[in-house]
Amino acid sequence: MSKGMLYLKLVSVIVISIILLIILVFYIVHLLYILSNDLFFNQKLPDVDLDEMWGPETNDATIRPFRITFDDQMIKDLKSRLKNYRHFPSLNGTAFQYGFNSDAVASWIAYWTEEYPFKEREEALNQYPQFKTNIQGLDIHFIWVKPQVDSNKTVVPLLILHGWPSSVREFFEAIPHLTAVSEEKDFAVEVVAPSLPGYGYSDATSRPGLAADKMSVIFRNLMHRLGHQQFYVQGGDWGSLIGRHMATFFPKEVLGYHSNFPIFVTPFIVTAQIVASFFPRLVAEPGIMHRMWDLSNTMPWLIKELGYTQVYTYIPDTIGVGLSDSPTGLLAAVLQKFSMASNKSYRDLPDGGLNIFTREQILDNVMIYWTTNSITTSMRMYAESFASRHLDLGIDRIPSPVPTCVILAKNDVAVQPPFIIRMKHPNLLRTTILEGGHHLALEIPKQFADDVLASIEEFRKWHKEGKDEL
Repeated sequence: MSKGMLYLKLVSVIVISIILLIILVFYIVHLLYILSNDLFFNQKLPDVDLDEMWGPETNDATIRPFRITFDDQMIKDLKSRLKNYRHFPSLNGTAFQYGFNSDAVASWIAYWTEEYPFKEREEALNQYPQFKTNIQGLDIHFIWVKPQVDSNKTVVPLLILHGWPSSVREFFEAIPHLTAVSEEKDFAVEVVAPSLPGYGYSDATSRPGLAADKMSVIFRNLMHRLGHQQFYVQGGDWGSLIGRHMATFFPKEVLGYHSNFPIFVTPFIVTAQIVASFFPRLVAEPGIMHRMWDLSNTMPWLIKELGYTQVYTYIPDTIGVGLSDSPTGLLAAVLQKFSMASNKSYRDLPDGGLNIFTREQILDNVMIYWTTNSITTSMRMYAESFASRHLDLGIDRIPSPVPTCVILAKNDVAVQPPFIIRMKHPNLLRTTILEGGHHLALEIPKQFADDVLASIEEFRKWHKEGKDEL
């Protein structure tokens, strides 16, 4: 036998041995997980302060109507800033590979300055009833839409939570589908869609510490303020994290949890997913198999595209100086994230693939940040939720008994298979794989709403069968 053949045989033996070792390690870890959750999961809930104040103390518990306004002075100032944008040359043939393409900025500025119908969009943003109420010292803004039903329908409350750089605007196209009354269902949905604290029209706190866990308490208290002791929760992006914290802290109050971004990060889960990525056919459905963590492809992309999270975690106020002062800078920062989160291939398109949305949809969202000067306070969410105080709570290592349904979007920023989701949500009732990206309620509102409604049906059936008593 030649030296070349011997070398090839040796390499083959080593490779096969490594693969077998990985399989063995994976199944040993999985077996240990099954035998004893205590090895990997923190079973003790952290203390929850339901009355912690984040703003000035007040006895005002009223629910006050609210209306968005675009006043003439604001519009004049905005247009002046847009017209004084300092252009810089783009790199030839780079599309969105260096971030927002500077050549693409010009058309957006022109549209925002000359064609965006400010007063019409003001009316459009006020199409749903909006309110404010003071929760734990902060005025919290929310949309509240009740269905028109007769006495034979049960009205069920649904709290829907947005993320960054989104806003309540993300849900505008989905709300009519969610609240539509169907003869085929014995229930109709009442939607409560709040702005996160520090986002848009909800107050920001003036002291550190308002991370996702604290926001989950605020929204639990909001639902109680509105008369709902029990309710359903839906969330994507930061809303997903806040929602699953609510399902962990308040399992008797959250009747069901739906997420279109069920991503969990603990040392065990990361290890399990990396190992599982070598064998996607064994752990993932065909529709998402291609999204399992490919260490040579997906992981480098995530590291590059999610670099902004490091910046916002450590210096959100520094970045906020520029984005708060320049509407063009704000526009580029927000739109680039919508592009990146919709489909990773969009970075190779000259327009960033943003034509999957209308310009009004995108600019409405930017206007909410601009008119409220809330981009900096919204970015602080990264600093607070990635701070050691919040991470050390280990909330993602505490399984929640709340029945759960999820959407796995094929083109989302990241996707985890159901076997990992069940580690946090053992009562995972439904998994739907859909075409689409990170902002599904805006991108495919009817499909998004249909899945939420189907999930509520699953939750109601689960509770009627008494499975919550097991």
